Amino acid sequence: MSDLQSSSCVLLLLPEDVFGVISRFLSPIDICNLTLSCKSLCELVDSEKIWFVQCEVVKLLPLSELVQWRIGVSSYKVLCRFLVEVMKPLVGIWVHQNPELGNVVYVMPGFLSVVGVRIVPQEVGSLGIEEGRVMWSPVFEIICGFDGVSRFFLHGRDREGSCLYPGFVMGIEKSCNLLLLEVEPRRRESVLLEKNEARFSFCMLAFSDRRKLIDIVTGCVGLLVPELLSGELFSRLKDDKAMLLERRTMLLRMHKFGGDWNDMNLEDELSSIPIQVDVNEMWKNLGYDNENQIQVTQRKSFSRYIRSGMKHILGRSSSSSKNTASSSEIKRLKLQSFLSSGDSVGLSIKASKANLSSYRGWPNMHETHFALYKLPIKNPVDSEEYAGLWGGTFGWPPGKCTEDKPGKALFLLMLTYEESQDGSERLLIGTKILEGTHYVMHPNGSAMFVVKIDSPSFEIFPFDTNGEDFEHSYTGEGIAKGYGFRYPGYKPGSLFVTSKGLLMFVWKETKVVLTLQRLNLEELLKKGLFVPPLPPSLNFTYLTKSHTNVFASGRKTS
Repeated sequence: MSDLQSSSCVLLLLPEDVFGVISRFLSPIDICNLTLSCKSLCELVDSEKIWFVQCEVVKLLPLSELVQWRIGVSSYKVLCRFLVEVMKPLVGIWVHQNPELGNVVYVMPGFLSVVGVRIVPQEVGSLGIEEGRVMWSPVFEIICGFDGVSRFFLHGRDREGSCLYPGFVMGIEKSCNLLLLEVEPRRRESVLLEKNEARFSFCMLAFSDRRKLIDIVTGCVGLLVPELLSGELFSRLKDDKAMLLERRTMLLRMHKFGGDWNDMNLEDELSSIPIQVDVNEMWKNLGYDNENQIQVTQRKSFSRYIRSGMKHILGRSSSSSKNTASSSEIKRLKLQSFLSSGDSVGLSIKASKANLSSYRGWPNMHETHFALYKLPIKNPVDSEEYAGLWGGTFGWPPGKCTEDKPGKALFLLMLTYEESQDGSERLLIGTKILEGTHYVMHPNGSAMFVVKIDSPSFEIFPFDTNGEDFEHSYTGEGIAKGYGFRYPGYKPGSLFVTSKGLLMFVWKETKVVLTLQRLNLEELLKKGLFVPPLPPSLNFTYLTKSHTNVFASGRKTS
């Protein structure tokens, strides 16, 4: 103990700047734990300089952004907690559903917020990917309050225009890979559950009930988006920061006061929370007007449910259906049990860690869950220099358009390395995560090409090099005929690499060229083009089997 005290005294004698340098080698948890070892360190550990260094070490924002974000929070410690606990786990590429076009959501820093935007399936114009305006549509925002508490907004639209739907952040795990949109029961006062009372979570409800609940809640809490809030979700180099700060203040007022936000200040007190819906009101919206009849029905259903379960355990079959709870009764039992766990409900978002199976890096997903799945995009290293996110189009030279085809479909590919099934060679796999066409045969998750990265190709590039120097080429095969993403057909081809960092996969038989370049999605989206969102329940994950582009409306990028 005396050794600990003497060590802490040494730390107290250090200049604050020196301790700030030392703190670069400590995590935020380590900094907080120092206060547990010695009370005299509390003042030193709470220093603004120390937590500014910690914000910098997280490496999610440039220094200029950190200084600007500090204006809207009480301390750098609060800002660091938001960066570490909310932003860092969520930033990246999230996807849903195998056959869908447009279910690719990129989560990135906003302004004192984390924003999720859908990359709209689109064509690349004559200016190319980097110089053109990539279209995006807002999906959700998580705002950091002055006190560091996170506020959630779902984006969507109704018949009157774009709307915001406020809700709650129910937890974000450090290594999350599953992002769930749910309805959350809440109680104004803490109430103990009865000993034998059954409870069901949102994910255990029938899909039709889950969709109804989300539709009803969004219909009750939705707020039309003022003009100032439309389209400006994140910082741009030439933006007026005062305008972004004003936008955030408006969002915090909307979250706190609902439809009365325009007449209130953040300092005003409000007894009720307008972003929740009363449970009794929910039952009326679900079509159950007689509450007593509901309770009687639920008691009967629960009794039959228990008797049926006991008979199943004892191995007894029931020849009579009158004592067995029907599927509709069980569904209503679960719904009643779910809603009775609170006196109001609201929207919620939850990020958790799940054990997910995958096929060539593409997660196997639930088709009826309002969920996004995080793609583990790897950064390039010496032994895997082509790993990461790439974007491109068909055709050569890149960006060249003709009168017949003024724009070409934008492709986003995730390049990963794997071993062959027999372990004899390394493979470079280009998995498609977005295709900007109106209709697609091979869905997201399909491998556009599979290359033997240790097998050089002796094929000659079939077109004029357009001034490019070719450094490497590898043999492989590219997607051709077949169906689905697990059973596509493949034809031989070669992958060519230029000194400027371009990748071109060329099909040997047809001479078709897929040209790829590395992309910085965050920078592209910041200078991109805003597209209005889908209706709320569809906007998070539109759960259909369509292979068509729901955003297709004749828009083209410049």
